[in-house]
Amino acid sequence: MGAVTDATEAELVKLHADQTAPGLGELALSLARAIDGTDAPTAIAVAGRELRAVMADLRKLAPVGEEGDSVDDIAAQRAKRRAAAREQAAGG
Repeated sequence: MGAVTDATEAELVKLHADQTAPGLGELALSLARAIDGTDAPTAIAVAGRELRAVMADLRKLAPVGEEGDSVDDIAAQRAKRRAAAREQAAGG
């Protein structure tokens, strides 16, 4: 496999494309292999444009992460402050 195919495959795994849109995932891999398999600049540009569009669609379809974003960070900080305030109010 080539660099574009490897990178595309890794992102597809992160996006859970096999569960959300397996056909689009296969299309993305096919386009990535086409890019890796040619030296023609025009073919690379066309396949690259299509790959970018397919990956954008897959990112939109990807399930939302359950934790790790900034909203979760803010919620965790708030919970920590509340726990500290309760402990202080309880005399601890």
